[in-house]
Amino acid sequence: MGAALDQVTKDAMDLPPRQKLALAELLMESVDSTADSGAAEAWDTEIADRIRAIDEGREAGVSYSEVMRSAEQRLVP
Repeated sequence: MGAALDQVTKDAMDLPPRQKLALAELLMESVDSTADSGAAEAWDTEIADRIRAIDEGREAGVSYSEVMRSAEQRLVP
């Protein structure tokens, strides 16, 4: 990495968890979504497969509140 990128990375790693997530979201949005034209189709297929697995009882869903509680525990020191 160049010196500027090293500094930006260091500064980003020093951010609080919520600000890291906000930065990550901004960076992801800034990437050209056409870079991988098959990604959207692959995700659509994956999502449909996961929904089918839950509907057929092969997988159990996880509630939103449980997911958020788990994420908070991992992100907040």
